[in-house]
Amino acid sequence: MKTFTAKPADIEKKWILIDAEGVVLGRLASIIAMRLRGKHKPSFTPHMDMGDNVIVINADKVQLTGKKRDDKIHYWHTGHPGGIKSRTAGQILEGDHPERVVTQAVKRMLPGGKLSRQQMTNLRVFAGAEHSHDAQQPEVLDVKAMNPKNTRSAK
Repeated sequence: MKTFTAKPADIEKKWILIDAEGVVLGRLASIIAMRLRGKHKPSFTPHMDMGDNVIVINADKVQLTGKKRDDKIHYWHTGHPGGIKSRTAGQILEGDHPERVVTQAVKRMLPGGKLSRQQMTNLRVFAGAEHSHDAQQPEVLDVKAMNPKNTRSAK
């Protein structure tokens, strides 16, 4: 037996469309991360970028369980002394760039390194229902139907 290792010519990338409306953020991020890495394919090779291109729409309507909308705090640093800043997940979702919550969740589920940064370029997140990738004819992946726990109603 020989171990199969994918070569760049063997890699076939698809376009996947995911509607994030009403889907729990962590479950959505783990499914997207798996698709970006290519772990859903039988020919998965850890050192190759063989994942699909993923388009996420309605990122502003993603759900957080429990009190995470108010209690989960995102920190960043400006680079200046005393320049630590913070916002709650709810403030980010109601702000100008709600898609950043989904992007950060997916980024943190990928291993660090050059390959993960390259795989993150295959992710496109849109706050609303419109996206600019109709020409790629993406296949719709229904995350809500995969598991009843993937969706929560707004409280």
